[in-house]
Amino acid sequence: MKANPINIRAIDHIVLRVRDVERVAAFYTGVLGCRVEKVQEKLGLYQLRAGDSLIDLVSVEGPLGREGGAAPGEEGHNLAHFCLSLLPFDREAVLEHLREAGHEPGDWAQRYGAEGSGPSIYLEDPEGNTVELKGPPFA
Repeated sequence: MKANPINIRAIDHIVLRVRDVERVAAFYTGVLGCRVEKVQEKLGLYQLRAGDSLIDLVSVEGPLGREGGAAPGEEGHNLAHFCLSLLPFDREAVLEHLREAGHEPGDWAQRYGAEGSGPSIYLEDPEGNTVELKGPPFA
C-alpha cells in the first residue's frame, strides 16, 4: 500500500465569521492574549496570532463574509468549538483573569485532546463561539 503523503502536524488556523470584528478581536487580544498579526480591511479579515496558529476573524459584512451566507446565530454556528492549549498552565490564575475580564468560564474537567487527557474549560467569545482552554496532560 502506498504511504499517505499527508502528514498533519498541527492546526494552522481557524476562521470565524463574525458580526463585530473589532469587538471579537478585542476579546481574543485583551482576554486571551492573542495579538493582531495582519489586517486586510478590503476583505474584512483580521488575522490574530494564537501561539503557533492563527485565528482569522471574517466580518460577515465584508467580501469574504458575504460569501458564507447568513451570519451565525442562535439557530446555527459555523463551528462547534475550538481548543487552545495553554503553557504554562496555572488554573487559578486563568480563572481569576477570565473573571476579572468579565467572562465566567464553565467547570474544569479532564478532557482528551491532541496531547492526551488534561484539564479544560469552555467559555464563549462575544458572539457565542465556544472556546476550550486546555492545560497539558496531568496538570
